[in-house]
Amino acid sequence: MMRLLPVNLDALLVELDDLPQTLALLASLQERPIAGVDELVPAARTILVRYRPAAVSAAALAKDIAGRRLDRQVERAGTRIEIEVDYDGEDLDEVAQILGATREEVIAWHTGSDYTVAFTGFAPGFAYLSGGDPRLDVPRRKTPRTRVPAGAVALAGTFSAVYPQASPGGWQLLGVTHTPMWDLAQAVPALLQPGFRVRFVDAARRPPRARTAAHAVAPAVAGTAAPAPGMAAGPAGAVLEVRNAGLQAVFQDLGRHGQAGQGVSASGALDQGALRAANRAVGNPCDAAAIEIVDGGFELCSQGDTVLAVAGADGPLHLVAPDGRRWPQPRGQALALSDGDRLVVGAPRAGVRSYLAVRGGFAVAPVLGSCATDTLAKVGPDPIRTGDRLAVRPAVRGTVGTPELAPGDLPTAQDIVVLDVVMGPRTDWFTPEAVALLAQQLWSVTPQSNRVGLRLAGEQPLARSQPAELPSEGTALGAIQVPASGQPVLFLADHPLTGGYPVIGAVAPHHLDLAGQIPIGARIRFNPIRPFAPITP
Repeated sequence: MMRLLPVNLDALLVELDDLPQTLALLASLQERPIAGVDELVPAARTILVRYRPAAVSAAALAKDIAGRRLDRQVERAGTRIEIEVDYDGEDLDEVAQILGATREEVIAWHTGSDYTVAFTGFAPGFAYLSGGDPRLDVPRRKTPRTRVPAGAVALAGTFSAVYPQASPGGWQLLGVTHTPMWDLAQAVPALLQPGFRVRFVDAARRPPRARTAAHAVAPAVAGTAAPAPGMAAGPAGAVLEVRNAGLQAVFQDLGRHGQAGQGVSASGALDQGALRAANRAVGNPCDAAAIEIVDGGFELCSQGDTVLAVAGADGPLHLVAPDGRRWPQPRGQALALSDGDRLVVGAPRAGVRSYLAVRGGFAVAPVLGSCATDTLAKVGPDPIRTGDRLAVRPAVRGTVGTPELAPGDLPTAQDIVVLDVVMGPRTDWFTPEAVALLAQQLWSVTPQSNRVGLRLAGEQPLARSQPAELPSEGTALGAIQVPASGQPVLFLADHPLTGGYPVIGAVAPHHLDLAGQIPIGARIRFNPIRPFAPITP
């Protein structure tokens, strides 16, 4: 039975009975797309649908989707990939114990039949493989690991997968492969595409002479393929030399949308309004790449004449002449720097992230269509380091913008920040008391927070009414995911594309920029703007 569940004001989740229905609906939506739908994120039994409310309403979208046939047999691609595995994983013995089998039997079951790539997600190049031996059905680990090594071959539920790069994860680890899953040097970086067939091979049973060159390649690290993403060869002209990179400085733009098929989320600036403001101030297109600076402490020196602007967090900004004289500067306005001048971005009084734009834009090479640095997926330009020399493109169009208003209502670590929330899609997986507690209780932002998400701590955890394991499904920007601990994580721009913990609600789009400016130590109060209810076609 199909269910349509709210995710946010611009997204809904279609829940189906099984994987064949999901694939049938996905094929239908790809062949006959609905105007206004921007992206589809398929999973085991769901499809996350992102849409533009100005182009199509949730009701019209639901009516169209509900009318699609789900009994179609989807033809799969004929490509077959062999992946050689060293079966020495940390969880192999535990998996054998769960299944009442020996290590050798688990390996034989895992290598005994073909898998099919059902969908991608979680991380670039991470493919969910279905259709293996039905006896291989094991739960995720109760406590996810903070780091799973690149190339780890794993099980969760009835799915198998290979981790393309080192990342957190809660799957059961059987072994490791040296076959790269993700390589930006290739025209299609992801080795495994939806519909491909995959056969795992036990490396211990394959003679050394039979191993191919592909099996000897070390796991690729996303974002480090040659040529390395980062600064492009810019024109001769102005350069900005980074004297101090501060806590974290990365390039960001409005994100790389439309890459869900390769398991790549959008990333992009956490405060997109501030990014646009900095670009407008120097006369750039609003989507030009700027530097996102966390907590100040950033300093650069202009080599040549440049025009800069800083927007976002509220804090001190100083221009320092070559002879050491200092002048305070306003934020949100164009600032002219002469050769040898330095700009110092101080620690914020309110907010967390500042955005520094330069007239003409940075000569930075896009990766998969965007200059955004995805800190979780390791896609995009490398983080900016002290000593880097950032080339500046010549200005080709646009006028320097009018001064922006000073930032207002930005939170401090002492504030309580109210965020509007859309309840769903898994609100009904929680007790009524937990649903009420989400809004009644204050949630502190912990030091473990970053661009992936704000990790929150409340006096009482959120209790689930549904103990079953949730198959991985698409997750939206702003999702409030609740792991087994009951302490939520508010997903920000670098969040994984899919996840296996229930999402109780999502921060409404109009408060996402604010969420990206909440400092550690601040407290959040969630404000549900409407009760949870499935969408009726």
